[in-house]
Amino acid sequence: MSEFNLAGLDILLVEDDLMLRKRETALLERLGAEVSAVDSLAGARRLVASMPFDFAVLDVNLPDGLGTDLLKEKIFGADTAVIIVTAHGGVTGAVEAMRHGAADYLVKPLEPEELPLVLERTRRSRQSARAGEHRRKDRAQEGFFFGAAMKPLEVQLEKIIAADLRMSGPLSPVLIQGETGTGKTALARWLHEHGPRATAELIEVNCSALPETLAESELFGHERGAFTDARTMRMGLFEAAQGGTLFLDELPSLSPALQAKVLVAIEDRKIRRVGGNKSVPVDARIIAAAQRDLRQMVAQGTFREDLFHRLDLFRVAIPPLRERGEDIAKLAEWFLRPLAQKHHLTSRKLSAAGRARLMTYHWPGNVRELAHELERAMVFEEGEALSLSHLPGSISVAAPAGQPEWLKPGFTFPESGFLLEEAINRLLQLALSQTDGNVSAAARLLGVPRDFVRYRLGLKTKNPDGN
Repeated sequence: MSEFNLAGLDILLVEDDLMLRKRETALLERLGAEVSAVDSLAGARRLVASMPFDFAVLDVNLPDGLGTDLLKEKIFGADTAVIIVTAHGGVTGAVEAMRHGAADYLVKPLEPEELPLVLERTRRSRQSARAGEHRRKDRAQEGFFFGAAMKPLEVQLEKIIAADLRMSGPLSPVLIQGETGTGKTALARWLHEHGPRATAELIEVNCSALPETLAESELFGHERGAFTDARTMRMGLFEAAQGGTLFLDELPSLSPALQAKVLVAIEDRKIRRVGGNKSVPVDARIIAAAQRDLRQMVAQGTFREDLFHRLDLFRVAIPPLRERGEDIAKLAEWFLRPLAQKHHLTSRKLSAAGRARLMTYHWPGNVRELAHELERAMVFEEGEALSLSHLPGSISVAAPAGQPEWLKPGFTFPESGFLLEEAINRLLQLALSQTDGNVSAAARLLGVPRDFVRYRLGLKTKNPDGN
């Protein structure tokens, strides 16, 4: 029986058998629930009109009518789950009650563990429904994380998963940092789906999209009457993620007051609904994400230091796309097939010029921008190979027309001076042309590190005139 924890739940028990009512009340209160017990329909109507309930357990045969009459009267809000208790032989009536909105039913005589078992099962079902209401429907494919440049991150993630699998009880928070579009959400999904809670709910919350006035209610829930439009009790997303994972994207967007409440929820594993006075236990693995360096935000006073230290146990940083080297082209090729399927087009490849442009563009929008630019090219470009000529600031890797004067025998420097920057850029162009846009091969021809080539090309992209 100790496996059931009903703390924070308000339960209405409608039962006319005095001994059974006392026994069930004692059992539910021992498991942490707040129980209001009555013996009639009239008593139930009076209590429901004055306060909200998470559950109502209704006996069918009562002195002043049938418990199922309360369902037909629709006195319970959508956030009250109703359990029907019927005598042996009354199953048909119980099934009919479920058609009117009952969540489950029990048959007398009851075994002691049956009622909390059904309550727990119903609560899990409600959590799934709340999660389904919130869950995003447009989940992107998530296999684009790992390449040579991402190997250190992969090793780090595997260690986190191994630690999770060894742990008993609540899992430690994870903090993901990375620029916009680097794949923080996809990484959170990967951690959830490869961890010990993969079969439970994953709730994703973009904190920056929550209006300040509604953020607390969305995260922690609210009681009926907590504010003007709170006509019913509403479960918060911390509760909906019970036993699973809660991903708080752009966590620094929350106000300092809400950051403090998140800290309490993580440390105490309890939340309090808006307008409520009871603590509700929660056990959700927290994954938080931020674009900016939280250490800097703490130093600037824009993020709570205590929350940062609580989250900073397992910290992972996703490198921006521009730092992933040749993995950029591999990642682009990974995207091309599903994009072709999406638009019902023949699969396309990248031209040498297209690959070179991928390597020289700065990618401020990172992986998300890469996917969008590839899709744009897929739709608008003609031909079998994509050149991505629409990329802002793209450079041409075609061979220059004729040799520059300084490559010809007998060259002397002109009195007016010599443009070294222009010469370096022309050399880079020649090397890229000879290697079909392969940056590493061009670097080998020039006898310089690959990063030097990419750096020079980045300068050229920002300053096409060479100045």
